[in-house]
Amino acid sequence: MAKLAMLVDLTRCIGCDACTLACKQENGTPMDVFFARVLNIEAGTFPNVKRVYLPVLCNHCEDAPCLKGCPNKAIFRRPDGIVLIDQDRCRGTGACVAACPYGNVYLVRSDRWYLNEDEAYERDYVKPRLNQNVARKCTYCAHRVDQSLDPACVVACPTTARIFGDLEDPESPVSKYVAEQRSETGREPFHLLPEAKTVPTTCYLGPMAEQASSSVPDGSFAEVKR
Repeated sequence: MAKLAMLVDLTRCIGCDACTLACKQENGTPMDVFFARVLNIEAGTFPNVKRVYLPVLCNHCEDAPCLKGCPNKAIFRRPDGIVLIDQDRCRGTGACVAACPYGNVYLVRSDRWYLNEDEAYERDYVKPRLNQNVARKCTYCAHRVDQSLDPACVVACPTTARIFGDLEDPESPVSKYVAEQRSETGREPFHLLPEAKTVPTTCYLGPMAEQASSSVPDGSFAEVKR
């Protein structure tokens, strides 16, 4: 069985926000909704400080709190591990928003769109997939995955900081990259907020120096040991 996952190599991320823009273009999200954010964080203590870029998105958790917390059973996990929200079944209670410890589920009561409502892109491509007054989140671009394409953010990344694929397939790009980095740099994938025990699918590789695979509980980047 496939286990689709996103790996983000923080050594490669340059904070260009190409992923954020590609996601918005592909999914046509409203003005206040960002499925693919890049946090710009100052880490360390003066004078030893550095700028760190931390891309965040839905973690498609194996033990997803949003799925368990939805009173309308509108959230489900596909056999390949992608967690989706049924836009027609969702009633906008916001329970999933409150349940997600990562803040990656959105419920905006009044949408503001970039284009006019009569634009073909909005009318024919976006709104059939994004209903108003319901919860939304990153889908790993499931509509693209179903066509054997990578998520838009992966395609747009100029430094190949995002690697997507099937963790159960040793020949997939993500499995091969993990094995390569484990052998060449000694780095191991880690998850954000491990104490939440959600078993995220999205994972990260830290800087080449010894990494601390702790969490980001207060919104700051996990301490990096030099």
